Amino acid sequence: MSERNTLIRSLHDVGLAAWFGGSLMGAIGLNGAAKDEGGTEATKDRISSSGWAKWAPVNAAAIGAHLFGGGGLLAVNAHRVAAQQGVAASTTAKTVVTAAALAATAYARVLGKKVELSSDPADAEKAQKHPIDLHKARRQLAYAQWAVPALTGCLVVLNALHGEQQRPTEQIPGLWERARSATHLMS
Repeated sequence: MSERNTLIRSLHDVGLAAWFGGSLMGAIGLNGAAKDEGGTEATKDRISSSGWAKWAPVNAAAIGAHLFGGGGLLAVNAHRVAAQQGVAASTTAKTVVTAAALAATAYARVLGKKVELSSDPADAEKAQKHPIDLHKARRQLAYAQWAVPALTGCLVVLNALHGEQQRPTEQIPGLWERARSATHLMS
């Protein structure tokens, strides 16, 4: 029962830590610095867009590591998900929140590219071919950029719950209760 999964657990946890921490630092530190130092709206957009673009490949790797580790953990704990009471529900919640965090991350990237395109003088011709409501895009981007650390923070909490559910004192009663419930359904 005490088989080790250090590599996949590390990929899962370190990936999530980078996804959460990077998005929170970006929303507070990078966007705040761009606001303080940018001057004009276009300059603020360029500063912020440049920082987020530099973070994007690292963020993609972090998300990939988290998802790979999560898939591995799900595979090695499939018996617990099926048999231990409460684990399937928390796993489902974690899957839904992960999907929402992925969607928010992708949406923020799309909006960020739109703002970046419209604020870069070198891309003025492209921006004119694809006009956007810049004020609306900035507002939506701010919400999306705050949604990512909120959702990934929820994942951190759900990970803590999963850790608690793995304690032997939780596993045995959870398995027993699931078996007892299944027996009552048969009778």
